[in-house]
Amino acid sequence: MAERDPQEMLHGETQQVEPTEAEAAAVKSADPRRKKVLLGLTGAFLLAGGGWYMFHDTGHVSTDNAYVGAESAQVTPLIAAAVTDVPVVNTQYVHKGDVLLRLDDSDFKLAVEKAEAAYLKARRQYQQSSATSGSLAAQVGARAADIGQAQAQFVAAQSTVAKAKADLDRREHLAGDGFVSREELTSFRNAYVSAQSNLREAQAAIAQAQANRGAAQESYAANQALIAGTSVDTSPDVAAAKAALDQARLDLSRTIIRAPMDGVVTNRQVQVGQRLAAGNSVMTIVPTGAVYVDANFKEGQLTRVQPGQPAELVSDLYGSKTVFHGKVVGFAGGTGSAFALIPAQNATGNWIKVVQRLPVRIQLDPKELASHPLRVGLSMEATVDVSRKDRR
Repeated sequence: MAERDPQEMLHGETQQVEPTEAEAAAVKSADPRRKKVLLGLTGAFLLAGGGWYMFHDTGHVSTDNAYVGAESAQVTPLIAAAVTDVPVVNTQYVHKGDVLLRLDDSDFKLAVEKAEAAYLKARRQYQQSSATSGSLAAQVGARAADIGQAQAQFVAAQSTVAKAKADLDRREHLAGDGFVSREELTSFRNAYVSAQSNLREAQAAIAQAQANRGAAQESYAANQALIAGTSVDTSPDVAAAKAALDQARLDLSRTIIRAPMDGVVTNRQVQVGQRLAAGNSVMTIVPTGAVYVDANFKEGQLTRVQPGQPAELVSDLYGSKTVFHGKVVGFAGGTGSAFALIPAQNATGNWIKVVQRLPVRIQLDPKELASHPLRVGLSMEATVDVSRKDRR
């Protein structure tokens, strides 16, 4: 290499030095060696990656076609009424039993009062029927006594007829000898006729008394049929009135709609003053602590998937650093296309096979959900460890 001029060094000027032939030859000889080293390292990485795939990745199946779901509760009124208060809003977290909706209860309070009056009336009518049974039983006894009295009068009338007949026969026998006047004989004849009339009246009185007793017995039996074998609480009329009262009270209690579970208020569709019909959906309660994931795996991925196998899931909401853990709890009854509104018809000649996906239900850890809540509809990436057997 040529020596540099000291004057040039003082002024800071540099010159480019051309490599010698020996140096160029050394560089050329080093290039093939460097290529061989790089190829060797690349092959090692590929072998390592293939080995990891063979011994690790084949024990897992993954999909990013997975979404969060929950058994949400549709809040619907069971009665028709106007809305007076809506104390909750969308995104609000509510606990089971919290008031979600208040309806106008004026008509239902009046219905309760009317049902209470009917119930009290039914109880009093039963008590009156019980008292009437005692009175009718006494009347049956009185009618029996009337029959005895009429029979006694009939016997007395028979005796009177017999005496009148004997007196008349004796007077007619004496009248032939002139010992009895015609006026006296007529008087005894009239007495005999009168005795016979009294006998017939006594006989009719017996029949009347017997008829009265029969009527009293029928009235007593009819009244007993209403209360026999029952009490004031088990009487049919009282029970029907009690059921009507319970229904009225139930309708009144339904004017206040409460949360059926813990969750977040979603899709509120009701305002104060709006009149609701029974069965109209007014809002939805989503239980954030009991959500699950439906992972839609391809049918070829489900060969080794079984209930009870562990799964790991990642949500875009929290990023890849937050991993949810769960387990497979079951498979859907069919693919999504099988339950489509217009199912695919493959009976034509232009059929092309399309790989189907089957929803797999994955249950999540409640403790992890408490610290990192999820919402229905969020997308997830699910990975199931199929190397493990059923651990249920």
